[in-house]
Amino acid sequence: MNDSKLAVRLKNKDQKAFEQVIEKYTPLVSTVIYNVSRGSLSKEDIEETVTHVFVTLWKNADHIIDDKLKGYICRIAKTRALNKISSVSAHQLLNIDDYDPEDDFSIEDDFSISAEVENKQLADELREIISEIEMPDREIIVRYYYYSQNTAKIAEVMQLNINTVKSKLRRARDKIKSKLIERGYAL
Repeated sequence: MNDSKLAVRLKNKDQKAFEQVIEKYTPLVSTVIYNVSRGSLSKEDIEETVTHVFVTLWKNADHIIDDKLKGYICRIAKTRALNKISSVSAHQLLNIDDYDPEDDFSIEDDFSISAEVENKQLADELREIISEIEMPDREIIVRYYYYSQNTAKIAEVMQLNINTVKSKLRRARDKIKSKLIERGYAL
């Protein structure tokens, strides 16, 4: 069965379609998670994350665009993998026995770690600010920036005028920018 038909059936909460999607996409989802984690997740963590991907898909089936099922699943897998890596690394303890004095750490490594932390903090701030934006503006922002939908597609899916979508997108961006400035980010 093709992805468009599976997507429609998933939107209608068809259990058989969900089982078919799991069977069809588990290898792909596992590969995406493994590649994103670069080997930093255990087999058990990967299996758990695969399960979370399909649970998320089922809960958000109404957001699937019929001809974009595979991409949507891959995006969920990437996001879930990053979340799992973050939660696992937050609970890992450093072991002095793992230290290798021959490792070559440079100042550049410190800067990239610092930049990564700053990017994570900014991403967390953005998620919080976006969650405070009223609907439908929030949905427009999410569709545009997180799901890479263009304004024409958003207008079609949300049954809005394209100029309304553009206007709401511009106002939401202005709100986000002013909130970030209030929180101390220089833009």
